[in-house]
Amino acid sequence: MTAGEALDITPDLDGGVLKTIIKEGEGISTPTSGCTVTVHYEGKLTDGTVFDSSRQRQPFEFDLGKGSVIKAWDIGVATMKRGEIAKFECKAKYAYGSQGSPPTIPPNATLIFEVEMISWRAEDISPHKDGSVLRTIIKVGEGFSSPNEGATVDIHLTGFYNGKTFEDRDVLFPLGEGSEYQVCEGIEKALEKFKIKEKSKLQIKSNVAFGTAGKPEFNIPPNADVEYVVDLKNFEKLPDFWSLDPPAKREQAAFFKEKGGRYFKEGKYALACRMYHKMDSYVGNDVGFTGEDEEIRKELLKAMHLNLALCYLKLDKVIDARHECEKVLEADPENVKALFRKGLTYMNSAEPELAITDFTAVLKSDPGNSAAARHLRECQEMLKNQRSQEKKIYANMFEKFAKHDKEKEEEERKQLPDVMKTLGEWGQDEREREPTKFEMENPNILMLNRTDDFGNM
Repeated sequence: MTAGEALDITPDLDGGVLKTIIKEGEGISTPTSGCTVTVHYEGKLTDGTVFDSSRQRQPFEFDLGKGSVIKAWDIGVATMKRGEIAKFECKAKYAYGSQGSPPTIPPNATLIFEVEMISWRAEDISPHKDGSVLRTIIKVGEGFSSPNEGATVDIHLTGFYNGKTFEDRDVLFPLGEGSEYQVCEGIEKALEKFKIKEKSKLQIKSNVAFGTAGKPEFNIPPNADVEYVVDLKNFEKLPDFWSLDPPAKREQAAFFKEKGGRYFKEGKYALACRMYHKMDSYVGNDVGFTGEDEEIRKELLKAMHLNLALCYLKLDKVIDARHECEKVLEADPENVKALFRKGLTYMNSAEPELAITDFTAVLKSDPGNSAAARHLRECQEMLKNQRSQEKKIYANMFEKFAKHDKEKEEEERKQLPDVMKTLGEWGQDEREREPTKFEMENPNILMLNRTDDFGNM
């Protein structure tokens, strides 16, 4: 497209949006759906009346392709390069339609916009909107559905660092288990936003790429940001719990229980936790469960909480582990495994007195539990040492207080006036003055006046 030439840019080529370039832009890139674009614009009616202009305000910013502006803008701005200025003639169908936008825009109005593309930035699709995963769509996907966690995804990925390709491969894996297939967390999070057949460029920060370890086999140093081009060729979504009957829900829960157990045995505790949490999405709610199905559901749920507690203990997340134990004990107050693991959480957080209560309860139900007996003795010794240490701390504390009080008392004594010295000076003053006539006539009085307050001559 050349400057000065009007071109129909509507997908249906129905003349609804005609574009004329006023000033050519830079490079070849244009923004894609999801990008946040920044533009200046001026809008006119066909008679030349200006009804709006950002030139009198700040540049206008919006998310492209999300329906936040009129249809003509989503179509037209997507064709613009950085620095480009273009005119768009927009029929009512692609603007404000038969209703218009009173009072400035009449019904069925054709509008003329002059738009300047200032800049755009990639779409932030990170879970916490912290910029850790940015997406630029290369090829728009099909349909409205995206993979959910647990879905089997078939992708092709190409990784780049400092402009060089470090991997280029096809991968088929269950979403949420990418670490087992050398797929970084950032890609997994991004795929939850992809549509089938979508191809996008991802800018991934180090914390959701290869972290502080880097990827030595790819010559990627620690804390390095990377880029990927990811093509979602196909996916098979995991069934939603509401679409399944109770037996099917139980089957899905048992499937993830088995996976979690396998990952636990391999020492992959964080991954095992994810599998157990997937169980909760199928048996965490009792809707539809009755009779035998309900009893099986409760047993699966109990196993899930107990296994999560064990995983969290391995991950040194004692608060989370304790919470899972308490979930079991709400329904089964004498559950030996839950009491034992809760005791471990208190033991690991240096709270032996509370741990003793739980290990004692275990031994009450299971007197032959040697592990509980051993931990009980360890906790009793720990408590004894803690109390001994506390006594020493308090003894030292009181000694310091006593020493401090003594030093303070001595300091206060030093601030008092020297009474004896003062009295001596007064006595000296009296001895140096001449006796009065009355004292001369009464020598006993004179002798008395020369006696100090302590009765000494």
